[in-house]
Amino acid sequence: MKITRITILAFVLLVSVNCQPKNTSKKQEVAEQVTMEKVILSDEALQQYETAYFASGCFWCVEAIFESVEGVKEVYSGYSGGTEKNPTYEDVAYGRTTHAEAVEVYYDPEVISFDKLVQVFFGSHDPTSLNRQGPDRGAQYRSIAFYKNEAQEKAIRDYIALLESKNAYDRPIVTQIEAFETFYKAEGYHQDYERKNPNNSYIRNVSIPRLNKFKENFGDYLKEESH
Repeated sequence: MKITRITILAFVLLVSVNCQPKNTSKKQEVAEQVTMEKVILSDEALQQYETAYFASGCFWCVEAIFESVEGVKEVYSGYSGGTEKNPTYEDVAYGRTTHAEAVEVYYDPEVISFDKLVQVFFGSHDPTSLNRQGPDRGAQYRSIAFYKNEAQEKAIRDYIALLESKNAYDRPIVTQIEAFETFYKAEGYHQDYERKNPNNSYIRNVSIPRLNKFKENFGDYLKEESH
């Protein structure tokens, strides 16, 4: 991937939807969902793969982006980067915790490296936007790249240095670099949310355009079925 392919995603700020909880009835939610085929791996099967953790806005969007990447076996939406135990969606989304919406990425290091996942992370959101992605505002939507060891921390810092040396952005990168501590998986209905709820207004107006923009710039990183 050439550095010129790094693109700051342009979001329509006037979109009247966001990733926060809505007063939607269960009947409406069920009517909106679409069942699509997906291979589900058991927890035991997932243990053979490596994990990486990122936060870059609404986890519905971020999950879908990493799910499209070759070598990624599973992605879970959740919460990380804060101090509160067992946070709930309502508390995180409304800024009542110090956590950010994040994703847990299970990947095969023989197919895709952590370094390339870092490229996916930076190439799929605006890392110069402080506490905001698209229409979603607040520290819960901040940009964080988590590391589990010194090698991963170096990979993140080196890539940021590369982006800065190439003047990839017009503004300073504000992504936080944090040692990974704990990931809390989000409530079940958040998992694969974009895939299951294609008619949701936020998904149509924010998530899908963001995913499509990523696909345009990272076509050679995609799974065959994601093209």
